[in-house]
Amino acid sequence: MVVGPGNLRPFQPIAEEGRAISALLGRAVETDALEGVLAAIRDGLSGVLVLRGEAGVGKTALLDWAARQAGDVQVARVAGAEAEMDMGFAGLHQLLVPFLSGLDGLPTPQRQALGSAFGLVDGPPPDRFLVGMAALTLLTDAAATQPVLCLVDDAQWLNQVSIEVLGFVARRLYAEPVGMVFASREVEERAVVLTGLPELTIGGLGEEAVHELLATSAAAQVDRQVSFRIAADTAGNPLALVELAAELTAAELSGAEPLDWPLRFRGRLEELYRSRVRALPGGTQTLLLLAAADPTGEPALIWNAARTLGIDPEAGQVAGVERLVSWEPRVRFRHPLIRSAAYYAALAAARRGAHQALAAVTDPEVDPDRRAWHLAEAAAGPDEQVAAELERLADRARSRGGWGSSAAFLERAAALTPDEDHQARRMLAAAENRLVAGEALAARELLGLATPRLADGPARARARRLEGKSLYAAGQMPEATSVLLDAARMLQPSETRLARDTLLDAFVAAQSSGQPEAGMAEFLRAIRSAPKVADSRATVADLLLDGFAAMGERRYQAGAALLRRAIAPLAAGQPIPDDALPHLMAVSQAAGMLYDDSARYQMEKRWVAELRDRGAIAALLPALGTQLSAQVQEGRFADAEATLAEGRALSEATGYRAILGPYAWQELWTLARRGQEADARPLAARLLREFAGRDRYEVLRVQGALAVLELGLGNYAAALRHALDAVPQQNVLGFVSFADVVEAGTRCGEREAATGALEAFTPWALASGTDLALGLLARSRALLADDDQAEADYQLAIDHLQRCRLVPERARAHQVYGEWLRRQRRRRDARDQLRCAFEMFDEMGMTAFAGRARAELRATGERARPRSLGSPEVLTPQEAQIARLAAERLSNREIASQLFISDRTVEYHLHKVFRKLDVTSRAQLARTFPDHKQTPAWRD
Repeated sequence: MVVGPGNLRPFQPIAEEGRAISALLGRAVETDALEGVLAAIRDGLSGVLVLRGEAGVGKTALLDWAARQAGDVQVARVAGAEAEMDMGFAGLHQLLVPFLSGLDGLPTPQRQALGSAFGLVDGPPPDRFLVGMAALTLLTDAAATQPVLCLVDDAQWLNQVSIEVLGFVARRLYAEPVGMVFASREVEERAVVLTGLPELTIGGLGEEAVHELLATSAAAQVDRQVSFRIAADTAGNPLALVELAAELTAAELSGAEPLDWPLRFRGRLEELYRSRVRALPGGTQTLLLLAAADPTGEPALIWNAARTLGIDPEAGQVAGVERLVSWEPRVRFRHPLIRSAAYYAALAAARRGAHQALAAVTDPEVDPDRRAWHLAEAAAGPDEQVAAELERLADRARSRGGWGSSAAFLERAAALTPDEDHQARRMLAAAENRLVAGEALAARELLGLATPRLADGPARARARRLEGKSLYAAGQMPEATSVLLDAARMLQPSETRLARDTLLDAFVAAQSSGQPEAGMAEFLRAIRSAPKVADSRATVADLLLDGFAAMGERRYQAGAALLRRAIAPLAAGQPIPDDALPHLMAVSQAAGMLYDDSARYQMEKRWVAELRDRGAIAALLPALGTQLSAQVQEGRFADAEATLAEGRALSEATGYRAILGPYAWQELWTLARRGQEADARPLAARLLREFAGRDRYEVLRVQGALAVLELGLGNYAAALRHALDAVPQQNVLGFVSFADVVEAGTRCGEREAATGALEAFTPWALASGTDLALGLLARSRALLADDDQAEADYQLAIDHLQRCRLVPERARAHQVYGEWLRRQRRRRDARDQLRCAFEMFDEMGMTAFAGRARAELRATGERARPRSLGSPEVLTPQEAQIARLAAERLSNREIASQLFISDRTVEYHLHKVFRKLDVTSRAQLARTFPDHKQTPAWRD
């Protein structure tokens, strides 16, 4: 291998000393914060800090300072490079190289995911957050012997998937000696994933610090007025000050000669650096260009490329170069703006020549991605051969989970494609990859460019479908519904299967938007014109689609039969079929429509477990939402709080914030069912403001929660108003609110509204035939029945509901039955029903409904007291979740894998659980943890 001269060594110029000084001058707050991170990891805890500031403000110097203070710590460092294309997990790989010896110790799914991401093993595309979990485990395992400090410089230029994974890791750190410090520009789109982490904004130096830095850097006297003028013109930017100190004369610094106006570099450091680059000999400029064009920092690669261009390595040793770059042990520009200046100071033809030389010396077997990128940058115009190579590499990147990298390769391939239609198809594929990568806006921009150039109908139809899915991902449900219906019509002549799947996507979007009758009518017209499939060939999606359509046409018996067939395998606890995986939300909706609480429980339990095992966090988040809904409806509020906490933490860690809306109204439902009025009302008001005008479905859910709150408090007129607002027009998911309309209407004398709700609910409840549907139907009928029929209906309701998992609905049946019995002056019978209702509500913590039952009991002559609240020291949601899994005898590592945290965090929380519950072993925990106590008789 050809390399540069052996006497090359790192430089230590005066300017570097100035940078080290500038890291300390006026930076007590910043260094104290970094000391805090180091102190935390030395004490066995984690520490995270994001340093934000403009170029040259001293972020890199602060990272250097932190590294120098960490002599007793393992330090890993990576820096983003502006010129680098989105190269999959390259940045993450570089950071983790020192720890890869621990790869074999990872749990199998994590080892496979990380190995696949880094190209070490073959496998399916890994979930990027399972890669994050693997990175977390790798770092915490390494920290078990010595604390670890990760320093990430220029985070805004790190490839997207790497910064997402590192942001995920930072959010999952808790009780492990791992520190992470990020340095990023103030406002950069890529680094937005770091938002919410502890951060510190780095501003310019104050006037006194500016004066001292100028004097130290220039080794000369500096007039106070001169330094104040410079402080104002540079905004105290340390790098600008160091550069000025080297440029200004002693006379200018002392005030004997006036300063130029504007200052010599015109306030633009890059212009200054460009002038310095252009002042160098031609061969040296080319050498700097090669270094700037290759972000790997490999000296041998640069020297070999220079040799192909006839550049003598000695060109790297001319005077002045040391102020710009160091060559060993890796090529490193002293500031990112210097790299930019070295690259853009050259003419376009010279830049292409540099990339051509780098491609020639890059091994196509070891690093085909980077070689292809250099070839692409070397192309002067359209080049199908290079474009085809980029397209092949896009497939390779996608197979490793690098959807963003795949999109970047395809976008560049499209730019080099001579044929316009072929170019548009590559842009369409890039848009699809951008959408999978979670970049909905970028996907839509690409679609806007690609669609007008697509020559044939099927391609335009797929583009239209992708547009609808991008709108769905952005939360624009009404627009998504319309576009997806249009795409389905376009797809019907050529791709029947895709057309039907698109119709199902449109239905789910329509339901999530709470669209009025016109939306359902449009869906029904589309499904009637869609091709049918033979029953023997029907997939889960086909059964769901036809079942939803039958319901919309009020063919309830046929619709229920189809939906039961669709959910049967999943309800039986079977693994998620591949053809069902894209439609889990629709499957969940079907179970809800059927009022099949048993099937829904089996599904949510199975889905969450299976998706945890797969490490599929993106799919796990909506599954946790389904689980949360079931827990709230079943009165398992402690479990719901744990699920809510986990879901929110994962949403923040992964950046999937779209799920936070459903989590918010589920929290409201929890507060409403528990009767926590003081917390529920402000939250409801806030959510109604946030959802107004854009999220009709979310508004319906908020109104439904308020109806339940008012029912518990006995405010029946208000409950009826909210319950009626919670029933969407012609929305097949609206039946859940009808029982509340009936109860509220009968209690406040609005029998007409109650009767209308019952009439709408009856045919579907009978078609469903589940105990939950029939129990709610019987309870509603009893509320409206004459006295000679009411008792039989109340008893029938309780008989059905005691076979359901929704304990609150059974408790409500006991309550309204007891209230009726009291009005019939059958006090003894009333007491039995009301006492049962009170005990159930009280045990679940539904205080408002319990208060209503207690008041009715008091009217019968019996007093009931709330149960003792027990020890004031309770488990947090995460502690409860960990305790539950530990009680099931899972190991710390198994718990960590399920909850996407580290082993050490599990150990930390378990220690607190044992102390709070006064136990010393998992066996004791299994006997004493609340979920493992004897089940109350009314739950049997």
